[in-house]
Amino acid sequence: MPISFQCENCAKKITAPDTAGGKWGKCPACHHRCYVPMPKSDDEEELKLAPIDDEEEKKYEQAMQESHSLTGMLLHQTDDSEEVSKDKATSAERELVVEYLRRMASGQLEQAKKTLTQIKSSQGKSKIVLRGMLKSKDPVPELSDIPPKVLTGLISNLLEEIR
Repeated sequence: MPISFQCENCAKKITAPDTAGGKWGKCPACHHRCYVPMPKSDDEEELKLAPIDDEEEKKYEQAMQESHSLTGMLLHQTDDSEEVSKDKATSAERELVVEYLRRMASGQLEQAKKTLTQIKSSQGKSKIVLRGMLKSKDPVPELSDIPPKVLTGLISNLLEEIR
């Protein structure tokens, strides 16, 4: 039975003979070098994804935030005034800002509007968070998958919105 898989580059479906499993080949559409997966064996058990634990995800995000903050301090990337400003901004405002930016980037505009209402209630601290994000050379870990120019635009627009 032939092996079917998708090209990592162009996402076209590729069919290869069983003998090609575990080897490299070229995509017939875009000529990208692709690894041909091994054929599935009949006795191989299919694994199902485990559900995501929201509490564990929050702990992970918090650890990433702390790690990013400590790394910045260790590398002397922030000055003292910026550290004082970061201390004033609570993690609640930071989480709201990240949630808003994530929703805007993914096109969830109605949910983003609701989050914006919450952000406006603590706009002073939210402005501190946003300005810190703009000054930072490294993106917030939770938003690192958003292109930098898009993220900068979203942050700037949010700052304008809460003025």
